[in-house]
Amino acid sequence: MEFLEVPVQKTRNVRFVDLDTDFPPQFSFQKPGGSDASYTGSSSDEDEVNPRDKNQRNSKGSTDFCVKNIDNAAFGRREIEIAEQEMPGLIALRRRAENDKPLSGAKIIGCTHITAQTAVLVETLAALGASVRWAACNIYSTQNEVAAALAEAGFSIYAWKGETEEDFWWCIDKCINSEGWQPNMILDDGGDATHLMLKRYPAMFNMIKGIVEESVTGVHRLYQLSKSGKLTVPAMNVNDSVTKTKFDNLYSCRESILDALKRTTDVMFGGKQVIICGYGEVGKGCASALKGLGCNVLVAEIDPICALQACMDGFRVTRLEEVVKNIDILITCTGNKNVVTRNHMDKMKTGCIVCNMGHSNTEIDVGSLRTPDLTWEKVRSQVDHIIWPDGKRIILLAEGRLVNLSCSSVPSFVVSITSATQALALIELYNAPQGRYKQDVYLLPKKMDEYVASLHLPTFDAHLTELTDEQAKYLGLNKTGPFKPNYYRY
Repeated sequence: MEFLEVPVQKTRNVRFVDLDTDFPPQFSFQKPGGSDASYTGSSSDEDEVNPRDKNQRNSKGSTDFCVKNIDNAAFGRREIEIAEQEMPGLIALRRRAENDKPLSGAKIIGCTHITAQTAVLVETLAALGASVRWAACNIYSTQNEVAAALAEAGFSIYAWKGETEEDFWWCIDKCINSEGWQPNMILDDGGDATHLMLKRYPAMFNMIKGIVEESVTGVHRLYQLSKSGKLTVPAMNVNDSVTKTKFDNLYSCRESILDALKRTTDVMFGGKQVIICGYGEVGKGCASALKGLGCNVLVAEIDPICALQACMDGFRVTRLEEVVKNIDILITCTGNKNVVTRNHMDKMKTGCIVCNMGHSNTEIDVGSLRTPDLTWEKVRSQVDHIIWPDGKRIILLAEGRLVNLSCSSVPSFVVSITSATQALALIELYNAPQGRYKQDVYLLPKKMDEYVASLHLPTFDAHLTELTDEQAKYLGLNKTGPFKPNYYRY
């Protein structure tokens, strides 16, 4: 496959915020709303039995899965079919490469959100020759019907919506530690599968041919491992690929933030005071969408360049503590920890909506709300009232976890772009000759980003202009690309 034979640009080793990369030594976690918090009210799913306590088989007799209810597979299959219609690029890649089977022999551990769009990726990887085992990277984002459909199709899926923290790590461990199955690739979203394998199965980790990571949090952790000399395998940073950060982070979040807030709170956006913490691509998408619906959007930033961008886009840049008493909606999207503290939340007015659009659940200090003086009242799925002694209440969404994937859905078309990039990264790392990649973190080359984009252009009946020989020579470019240098910022 010609497009794979492209040298890869090594990423610069940048210093990132210090995140805790240690994996807990034991599976000992409290359930959400632990014993120190008062929790009243309870809206539940139709089945309260933990899937780990069920004996389930698919129609072929396999028991190598753990999902909420295998009987819902037919519903999940319909959702997957709908997603396929909106994922033309990934389907095109599947059709172009399935005869070559570029992932034949690959055994991939997947730890991502398990949605209908992910199912299309899973089945694409299988069509390209891979064997996969999959767990969720978020305890609230799994679509149970989709997980059931994948299990019915014969995939080893260990995930359901509403896992406890202990369930979460158990599921990942079941995917990694399977008798007679030795993983050689990792597709991660947040770094949890990478770190569990590194901490609990170091010999197995050293046999991995490559890691593909798609989140800011996971990429930070990979750089930390590399800096400390603990990264013993090559890794591909998909998060900073143009086709991820400029499309998934910006365009997807621009739509899904509105969907999440509407579904959970039925809020009217016009005239609301909103603060966006972080003005990267995710923050830009959220701010643009909310401004378009009449919100008065404020931005909190640490980076002067991002702050200047916000100012030039017409947003006031301020500190959270300066406006926290007056805001109606707070959204975090920084990738950092303790961006919103108990002190901030103590000062919020009643009815303030608090949510997170970053991957990690560390941005809002939810743990500080689990105290005897505060009452948790469940309103509906993923929506909690946190009630202060004086009667004030704020609305916390998804317990501070990723709100769009926990409470709504994301556009399938944009996920197609990211999934195609992930698939190409897996193919490249798996088929790379010995020595091409060292024990470090790499970016996909511009040529692959352009290839992913080209797979999606036919959907819009878009026709690219072609350079003449004279024009290509004048610009110093190959007529078929890449068309921009690696340092170009789109």
